[in-house]
Amino acid sequence: MRQSLQLKIGQQLTMTPQLQQAIRLLQLSSLDLQAEIQDALDNNPLLEVESEQSQDSDSADHVNSLHKDDSQRETSDVIKTQEMPEDLPVDSTWDDTYSSSTPVNGAASSSKSYDGDYEVYQGSTSESLQDHLIWQMQLSHFSEEDTAIGEAIIEAIDDNGYLTADIDDIIESVRLPEVGEEEVCMVLKRIQHFDPVGVGARTVSECLAIQLRQLDDRTPFKYDALTLVCDHMDLLGNRDFRNIQRKLKLSENDLREVMRLIQQMHPHPGEQVAQQEVEYVIPDVAVMKKNGRWVVELNPDSVPKLKVNEEYAALSKAAKSSADSQYIKNHTQEARWFIKSLESRNETLLKVANCIVQRQQGFFEYGEEAMKPMVLNDVAEAVEMHESTISRVTTQKFLHCPRGIFELKYFFSSHVSTEGGGECSSTAIRALIKKLVAAENRSKPLSDSKIAELIAEQGIKVARRTIAKYRESLNIPSSSQRKSLL
Repeated sequence: MRQSLQLKIGQQLTMTPQLQQAIRLLQLSSLDLQAEIQDALDNNPLLEVESEQSQDSDSADHVNSLHKDDSQRETSDVIKTQEMPEDLPVDSTWDDTYSSSTPVNGAASSSKSYDGDYEVYQGSTSESLQDHLIWQMQLSHFSEEDTAIGEAIIEAIDDNGYLTADIDDIIESVRLPEVGEEEVCMVLKRIQHFDPVGVGARTVSECLAIQLRQLDDRTPFKYDALTLVCDHMDLLGNRDFRNIQRKLKLSENDLREVMRLIQQMHPHPGEQVAQQEVEYVIPDVAVMKKNGRWVVELNPDSVPKLKVNEEYAALSKAAKSSADSQYIKNHTQEARWFIKSLESRNETLLKVANCIVQRQQGFFEYGEEAMKPMVLNDVAEAVEMHESTISRVTTQKFLHCPRGIFELKYFFSSHVSTEGGGECSSTAIRALIKKLVAAENRSKPLSDSKIAELIAEQGIKVARRTIAKYRESLNIPSSSQRKSLL
């Protein structure tokens, strides 16, 4: 084999550590970013948080500099410098059944700027359902044997308050020779009358019956309700009110009172004690209407303003050893790169949020029904960035507006063609479905086909199976399950 030298020209993408840092910061949520900043402050002595006095002194100059063309060019250059390579894969997929159709905070909140007028979260203390039941058992007169049985029963109760183990399994777990089915059932009956009443039940029928038996005997329709939940639970589950009237020999008005009494019970008693952990969100941007225009601003409280400690940086020239000088220079450079990456992240986030708000002004004015269809590529082309960058910017980033707090990803949705040749957002269709269901006659709820017909009258042609898919994504039961006498 003959050996030879060849010259080959080619291109190769190399991601510098600075670019990798910019990508990592871009995809972090506000809470994760604060942890990253704190970690950088702990590890880099040249990096520090800018004091409020220095921020106030520089605020006037900063406002004036925003109106200068030179500053705008520098900002765009920073964004271009930190722009992500175009061949990076998009790290999230978009489905037209995206179910986050409600704001994070539920109800609409009033519009106000981020001026620090917020309640400080002090942390929460919550006990589990098992802890609550153990505490009551310790206050009761339980023998050692009953205590062992009670602990086994309580351990097998889920968060909804239902017993998930059979009697035989509990007997086996206790492992006491004198414990049998009778002893376990006796302890179970005592626990079922703990607070909340009905906990430890094995079925919904048993749970409701335990609670109904706790009512005063003079309670109207108590025994009719007991008969219904004990003997005709299948009819109640199917909302077959006509057969229920016939079997219980009740008039429609009397059955309505029985249903009202049953609805006062708790089918999931454990939810009264077991509390779900609350997730707290720090909005990244705020959207407010000023002088008739929707304006986007960064939340200054989400990210602290950083700077390089110039006094420490100047020590590199007076350092006695080259190692000390190099140490200061390296950390100074890292601090400047970190600050530059944060500025790039903020500028990119603000640029993308502005584009979203401009395209979805109808939502901020009129609500979900005015939402326009929009995908990643629409914003990517508008801001001249790659879809992977838009995906990172909109993931776990939140927007605060007069209608509530929303994830930026919420404003993206697929489109459905209308009869007039236009397009309608799938989010707007979901809003129409919620509106129609909320206004329906509960005794004759709308079927999926009827909802499709009503939406078609507005010029939006949607198939029945699409309505069913959107309805399920909104956790709205079927028409037969929504039927009610009340």
